[in-house]
Amino acid sequence: MANIRVLPLTAVLLLIAHLAEAQNVTLPAIERVVLANGAVLILNEKHDVPMIGLEAVLRGGGVADPPDKRGLASLFAALIAKGAGDRDAAAFAEAIDSVGGILSASAEQESISISGEFLSRDADLMVELLADMLQRPVLDRDELSKIRERKINTLLSAKDSDPGKLLPIYGSAFLFGEHPYGNSVGGSESSLADITHADVRNYYERQVGSDRLIIVLSGDFDAAEMQAKLDAAFRDWRPATGEFAEIEVPVAAPGGRVLLVDKPGAAQTYFWLGSIGVARSYEHRPDLDLANTVFGGRFTSMLNTALRIESGLTYGARSLLGRLSVSGSIAIYSFTETASTTDAIDMALSLLAQLHDSGINDETLSSARNYVLGQFPMAFETASQLAGVFASLEANDLERSYIDDYGTALTDADVASIATVIDDVYPHEQDLVFVVLGDADAIRETVSKYGEVTELSITVPHFRP
Repeated sequence: MANIRVLPLTAVLLLIAHLAEAQNVTLPAIERVVLANGAVLILNEKHDVPMIGLEAVLRGGGVADPPDKRGLASLFAALIAKGAGDRDAAAFAEAIDSVGGILSASAEQESISISGEFLSRDADLMVELLADMLQRPVLDRDELSKIRERKINTLLSAKDSDPGKLLPIYGSAFLFGEHPYGNSVGGSESSLADITHADVRNYYERQVGSDRLIIVLSGDFDAAEMQAKLDAAFRDWRPATGEFAEIEVPVAAPGGRVLLVDKPGAAQTYFWLGSIGVARSYEHRPDLDLANTVFGGRFTSMLNTALRIESGLTYGARSLLGRLSVSGSIAIYSFTETASTTDAIDMALSLLAQLHDSGINDETLSSARNYVLGQFPMAFETASQLAGVFASLEANDLERSYIDDYGTALTDADVASIATVIDDVYPHEQDLVFVVLGDADAIRETVSKYGEVTELSITVPHFRP
């Protein structure tokens, strides 16, 4: 048998780290043009395959919803793909499908995005469809009714059979209160039901226009020719008539409060323990990503190892970083059998305290760094992915160093720098709000030890108590 040399663990980790460093990402060159009407065009030539990835972003999104019309941006985004220009919903879908293209729209908290992918030979059709969606949407009344009904039924179905999907919505509503970040982008049963066709048309006139628009294309095209096509298609579009929604930094919510969402007879309890987090532009993002990977961002994290692998209290536990333009949330999420509700929550809180008290050691840091470095390059492989990255950077006023310097910053992170970030970002138990969804009669008394309890029935057609 041949001799096999077994390397010490430290040597293996150093070798993996060296290989991971070689996978650092540097963004390709772009052409950036601002039209006279304020629209921003970003073009990245990528000729490896005959495809074009599209990402168009309208700044605004759910934060621009009127207080009594939550979900309006989401309804509008769904509706602009249901007929535009001279095409009704069926003809619009057929135009995309006939060339094997992809084109869809969705609303987020601070933007509406249109994502697409087309063969390069169909670039003219892609530009035509995008221009029609934005400048000449049909906004059909019947299609709106169908979409609204489907969204309401989706919420009702989740409350009935998969309430865990809704827990982050309840969590944000309880944590942020009346701040725009506390509003559900998708709306609630009650807010969706109140949105009229006139509301959608008014949203379009006031919140959608050239001054909010970013168009990013990455793929197989000539940049000068594509710029001319986009300029011709969008240079005469009008700006939005309404004021842009400026977002204030949310005030830290008082901890030690419990929202108990009652689902009678539930066999499981879902819990979300959250606090105010940091913005997308947070200076020490790489250190925070490493800390979160260790704490609750992968299968072998502290949370999942303790709550799932070792104790069997759940099928999964994780920590969530919701990073938005001015702040965001940081939360622990899991679920367990009703009888073990406080056992699971207490274990999660104990691990949070351990994270603060002990931090992470060099071996765990090395493992987390290799994991993140291994995952990071896979987000920049296709034209569509690159289009999305450039659109996000532009929409959030971030420099390309946000990506280009990330790998180096991960390599430079050490136990001390991560400990500083843990103290800076991760809440202590007294800073947390607790959102618990389950059978209130079975868990009301036990969860009261975490703070003052506010109850909300899951049948109530909104998410804020």
